[in-house]
Amino acid sequence: MKKCNQKIKKIVLAYSGGLDTSIIIPWLKEHYEGCEVIAVSGDVGQGTELDGLEEKALKTGASKLYIEDLKKEFVEDYIFPTLKAGAVYEGEYLLGTSFARPIIAKRIVEIAKAEGADAICHGCTGKGNDQVRFELTIKAFAPEMKIIAPWRIWDIKSREEEIDYAEAHNIPLKISRETNYSKDKNLWHLSHEGLDLENPANEPQYQKPGFLELGVSPEQAPDTPTYVTISFEKGVPVAVDGQKLDSVSLIAKLNQLGGANGIGIIDLVENRLVGMKSRGIYETPGGTILYKAHKILESLCLDRDTQHYKELVASKYAELVYFGQWFTPLREALAAFVDKTQETVTGDVKLKLYKGNMIGAGVTSPYSLYDEEIATFDEDQVYDQMDSQGFINLFGLPIKVNAMMKQKHHKEGAC
Repeated sequence: MKKCNQKIKKIVLAYSGGLDTSIIIPWLKEHYEGCEVIAVSGDVGQGTELDGLEEKALKTGASKLYIEDLKKEFVEDYIFPTLKAGAVYEGEYLLGTSFARPIIAKRIVEIAKAEGADAICHGCTGKGNDQVRFELTIKAFAPEMKIIAPWRIWDIKSREEEIDYAEAHNIPLKISRETNYSKDKNLWHLSHEGLDLENPANEPQYQKPGFLELGVSPEQAPDTPTYVTISFEKGVPVAVDGQKLDSVSLIAKLNQLGGANGIGIIDLVENRLVGMKSRGIYETPGGTILYKAHKILESLCLDRDTQHYKELVASKYAELVYFGQWFTPLREALAAFVDKTQETVTGDVKLKLYKGNMIGAGVTSPYSLYDEEIATFDEDQVYDQMDSQGFINLFGLPIKVNAMMKQKHHKEGAC
């Protein structure tokens, strides 16, 4: 790509300091002559990945770097609503990257407006989902804003060529050509893509030092189980083993417990929004525990029809989140429905964690719909078993009438 003649004086860049965005700052300076590049990093729990980021951004050409602490908002306004919905994409993916993008993009728009920027830039590839998630959020809050996506227009074609560019421009990287996995980390999860994982026939190298970062493989987990009790109020987790914790600390605590017991590792071939299938390894130890506990509690507190209908809502909710449609009327409407269902989802769930497994070990709730006297196999005084005969006769009446019709036509045909 030659130098762009468009009059863009100030660009705000979604900056992680990873391979893509590390080379984007000098690339923008080269191709948008005289432009100022302001980098913005949203802290959603990347931890040490943010260390040294300001120095790196400034050295590679940014005029300044914003590091925005979004962890509490991320958990309470994005993670917990999705957890309450029970939203899981394609039955396994707990949406760790999906709902981290809208909150980051929203903050970037706010900074871009405050800075009087002409454009927002991101480092997402043209093959991925994140480009959609970023840009739909930008459209929701700044529909007039110009968006620059270098992966769609530059001459670089691979991560290998990105490393070549970085080396040629003396840009320091934390990866090598041998450890060049594409990773995304936040408080909720860590994803791994690329290299040997691109072939679904290859078993992931879970035992390889440094591959898993949030925990250990089930084989490396302790030989004795760990018990944990999680307390919920209206569908929101509030305590672990009786200790009240703030939202961020609670997830960190469960990440530690789950990771130590090999919980929450999945190998998934998923259907991306752009149409292709991709293979990734996801570590979500604390989130996997929370989803399991929340589902167990709902089984006690939700009536049958609400529980079954909510499963349909969960599937659509997950799709909306995965597709980057967080800031849409439908997602907000479904969230309102979910909040109504959670009014009685309060109680304690005990789980046994053992070598990658989670086993229910007891659940209690002041709003329990489980009645031991009604459900018992022993003699009771509250359930007349003869009532079921009339129920079955009425419930099965359409089946009976349909069968009688078929018999009649069969006889007439035989004649």
